[in-house]
Amino acid sequence: MRASFPMIARWRRALALGVAGLLAAVSGAPVGAQAPAPLSVPYRMFTLENGLTVILHRDTSVPVVSVNVWYRVGSANEKPGRTGFAHLFEHLMFEGSKHVKDGEFDGLLEASGGSNNGTTDNDRTNYYEDVPSNALELALFLESDRMAYLLDTMTPERVNGQRDVVKNEKRQQVDNQPYGKASEEIDKLLYPPTHPYSWQVIGSMDDLSAARYEDVVEFFKRYYAPGNASLVVAGDIDLDKAQALVTKWFAEVPKGAPVEPLTVPQPALTEVKRKTITDKVQLPRLYLAWLSPKELTADAAALTVAADVLSGGKGARLDRRLVHDTQMVQEIGAYQGGQALSGAFQILATARPGKSLSDIQKAIDEELDRLRTTPPTAAEVERAVNGIEASFYRAMERVGSYRGKALQLNHYYNATGEPDYFAKDLARYKAVTPAAVQAAIVKYLPKDKRVEFIVEPEGGR
Repeated sequence: MRASFPMIARWRRALALGVAGLLAAVSGAPVGAQAPAPLSVPYRMFTLENGLTVILHRDTSVPVVSVNVWYRVGSANEKPGRTGFAHLFEHLMFEGSKHVKDGEFDGLLEASGGSNNGTTDNDRTNYYEDVPSNALELALFLESDRMAYLLDTMTPERVNGQRDVVKNEKRQQVDNQPYGKASEEIDKLLYPPTHPYSWQVIGSMDDLSAARYEDVVEFFKRYYAPGNASLVVAGDIDLDKAQALVTKWFAEVPKGAPVEPLTVPQPALTEVKRKTITDKVQLPRLYLAWLSPKELTADAAALTVAADVLSGGKGARLDRRLVHDTQMVQEIGAYQGGQALSGAFQILATARPGKSLSDIQKAIDEELDRLRTTPPTAAEVERAVNGIEASFYRAMERVGSYRGKALQLNHYYNATGEPDYFAKDLARYKAVTPAAVQAAIVKYLPKDKRVEFIVEPEGGR
């Protein structure tokens, strides 16, 4: 699948390895041996004259390399009436460029034993290739060619073709997906119409239909320039040779005009916003949503731990009460999602047949009230932090794919200016205390300032 865009419910659970075992795997030391050295991911960073920031990381554990290109453009950079451009452009980037014919991008990589993909979200568009280490130059050539020469092969027919592909994707993954419309509706309730998080990454059908070839060309010229991008090469590389190859293929790409970072007022909810829709689903579902802190903040970490305390497995409070003890819900989940401009905390509950959403909401509020008045136990917080730490190290075990070190180096650089932010990121979670969880719930999850959204089955239950 070429594209991915954030949906409301993304649950990150179930960690098979204990923290001690994972730490041993990362450090190479047996469990119970001397503590591993402080967490660090060494890198070399340099900037080409055209503004492209390059980050190199050497990891020789396996003979593979990941090339990860991050463009600082997502759906938040769009305008009302022209939504969906960032995601549409992700599709167009695989349609060939001046020296790469249509279909050759995938074919050349697959012939080398590599794979590739791209993703779009509110704040960025990301492309990556995972290849054997001897195919590094191929991946760099392919990425540089579409950065420099995509418009040489862009045509109105190509734009129309990929626009139809995106429309079909929206029909399949949003419009005709059970509960698929919830994300769009909730974002509209959480954010004012002028906030760039109020519209969906995939865009609206009307806006996609209105997209013109000239609009697409202008979008590329504005955002797809080396000065608005960063490149990570991570894996089995020689740093000097990798730097020479990057310079060879990217140094002559035209610089482009500077792009000013987005600045928007911080959104706020001042009341309870309620809405009910019907959909082609079998069971009713309740969503509770609040505005929450931006990514990489201490409060966001506390809310991530709070989500785990509420719904992080059989022993979590909402799971135990609503799934196992009373059997009121088919599924339940809590999630803290922080992004560059804002965050959202959500609780989702799908009712079992015959169970009342009002009773389910009452039970959820009772558990939240308990945490507002009494902090979680130290054991609950420790369990949650251990799971987060294990997940963190698991992602670091690989350099490529969507969640490996190459992406994280790019993410940290663009969010903080510091590619090796791994230790500081993990430290946010390890510093969370029961009192911090309670304070975050009180501050960010009030009962009188939130979204209450319900999806009911068409025609009743």
